[in-house]
Amino acid sequence: MSTPVTPKAPRILVLGGGYVGLYTALRLQSKLRAGEATVTVVEPRSYMTYQPFLPEASAGSLSPRHVVVPLRRVLKKCEIINARVVALDHTARTARLDPIDGPEYDLDYDIVVVALGSVARTLPIPGLADEGVGFKTIEEAIYLRNQILNCLDVAESTDDLARRRRALTFCFVGGGYAGVEALAELEDLARDATKYYKKITPEDLRFVLVEASDRILPEVGPDMGEYTLLQLSERNIDIRLMTRLESCTKGVVTLSDGTTFESDTIVWTAGVKANPALTNFAGLPTDERGKVRCDATLRVTGVEGAWGAGDNAAVPDLANPGKETGPSAQHAVRQAKRLADNIVATLRGREVQEYRHKYVGSVASLGLHKGVAQVYGIKLKGWPAWFMHRTYHLSRVPTLNRKLRVVTDWTLALFFKREIVSLGSISMPFHEFEAAAGINTSTGALSTHEAARR
Repeated sequence: MSTPVTPKAPRILVLGGGYVGLYTALRLQSKLRAGEATVTVVEPRSYMTYQPFLPEASAGSLSPRHVVVPLRRVLKKCEIINARVVALDHTARTARLDPIDGPEYDLDYDIVVVALGSVARTLPIPGLADEGVGFKTIEEAIYLRNQILNCLDVAESTDDLARRRRALTFCFVGGGYAGVEALAELEDLARDATKYYKKITPEDLRFVLVEASDRILPEVGPDMGEYTLLQLSERNIDIRLMTRLESCTKGVVTLSDGTTFESDTIVWTAGVKANPALTNFAGLPTDERGKVRCDATLRVTGVEGAWGAGDNAAVPDLANPGKETGPSAQHAVRQAKRLADNIVATLRGREVQEYRHKYVGSVASLGLHKGVAQVYGIKLKGWPAWFMHRTYHLSRVPTLNRKLRVVTDWTLALFFKREIVSLGSISMPFHEFEAAAGINTSTGALSTHEAARR
């Protein structure tokens, strides 16, 4: 008598470990029965970053470790592969992966969730690739904190007025959420830090915000945007509306209004675009912006076994007919839960449900105890808005562990002053050892270790 063959459990391949990837996998591991399916998450980093707290991490209000969520600790029932997806053939049900070490290889799957999110949308501006830095990752947030404090050290230690002026000039390009919050928090940090420098006053600092449109922070509405503009201007922040960055070669910033100045710190937050890896995804339809086309159930339009959500997906907004859901954490988290539930429903032969959620509003921090908010039509500013910003995002941070750590950081900040230590040399850990070994590290070239790693 022959032994019956047990069918292999389908593999659900989740591409990306951001909002959509993490919350989809979390929901799946809690909803799936034992042996019903295997969930595999592919993500280059071993953690998910809670991006709304990046400005506070950069300003030192939160520990950087507390705004990231370790995937393996949270997704205990899932398989985690640290790799980039470079191509996908949905007809053959294979994904081409480039692991953090070793050669590329193909991974078979049965169901795929496209959750690669977005990347910074850059332009071919001379010098931008060499001089600019984004603000989407925890690494960039830590770098900017170290960079600004290091610039204060440079300005304090030199008698060269031109060098000092360049070090104390900070240029931010982009007046949306990321740009305004990063600028406001880091200006708050720099101004607070000047208390510990003998030669630097808050008036010596020059923060410049460059925005191509006629307003900033459009997400909170025109009137709250005007309030933000006024508040930042009162902090002596130079705001240039209807202005573009023309070039920044060797740190010499040239704007479209003819202004030219030098800066050691150029932060680019002028928009995002769908992950470019999607151009190598065969069998999945994309729109003119490179996003995967999805229907209201979050299934890739006209394709079985493929799902998408978040910044890399074009999803119809049923609460606003004719429009698509915006690239916000609100939509990403809620879409992920609906997407996971729909996958479980298809595995069990049940009907899927459409995603419908009305956008409730926006909150933004403008530094310690300062903010703007527009939620359910209610407009707040100052301390109440700042408090709502913290309360809302605390409720959205994944896991109780991270919530408690964030609250602990905030509580300690009530009793202790902000840290102003710059650890800029953390990005060059081999220089001290190589100098001791007699290797010349003063040329600015890559160290022996760094060159070997590249």
